[in-house]
Amino acid sequence: MTSLLKPVFHISLVLLLVFSAGCATVPRHPDTSSTEKRPLDKPKGVYHKVSKGETLWRIAKTYQVSVDDITRANNIPNVASIEQDQLLLIPGVDAVQKIALPTTTMIDSDTEFIWPVEGRVVSYFGDRKGAAHNSGIDIKVSDDNVIKAARSGRVVMADRLSGYGYALILDHSDGIFSVYGHNERLLVKLGDYVQKGAKIAQAFGKSGQVYEHFEIRKGDRAENPLHYLP
Repeated sequence: MTSLLKPVFHISLVLLLVFSAGCATVPRHPDTSSTEKRPLDKPKGVYHKVSKGETLWRIAKTYQVSVDDITRANNIPNVASIEQDQLLLIPGVDAVQKIALPTTTMIDSDTEFIWPVEGRVVSYFGDRKGAAHNSGIDIKVSDDNVIKAARSGRVVMADRLSGYGYALILDHSDGIFSVYGHNERLLVKLGDYVQKGAKIAQAFGKSGQVYEHFEIRKGDRAENPLHYLP
């Protein structure tokens, strides 16, 4: 990334395995209690049934649990979106909560995300791109190749960015940023405040090979956009 948005975006994962061992005297008679079948511990939490229009981000906000905790508890892969009627284990909570229905008012509100462009995802979050992992998703764009703001926010970067072509970064004022890369032309400038759905860029590429790179970042950490998009 560029020095205009610090700290440098990166993700590091440390796996730590701790082993411990102890000694005990051998009893004169075998201890058969260890061979008895014991009931499996039930995971602490509740199961939430996904309704139409719900996103992982909206569910996490309602339960006040992180998106990461939910994805880990349910082994949700990066290429997957949650589906209607799917049961999600919400870890660490003790009561099922009702998620606000995705009404027109909610969809139009500044707090919800929309897709920046309609198209097929051709590269998913975490996919390897050369020597690095994809920190967003790449969307194949139709012929009109117009990119829209996924959520209302202020333009904090609008320039050519190494590896991104012409790129935009929107600050959504709650620690979340959206990044739009691989553009041929930018339609807004640094400092502009744009409404969700406003035209902000034109994607780059030849006919039939136009792609938009889209990221969502929480602070300096890349998040899976599929967890935020409807």
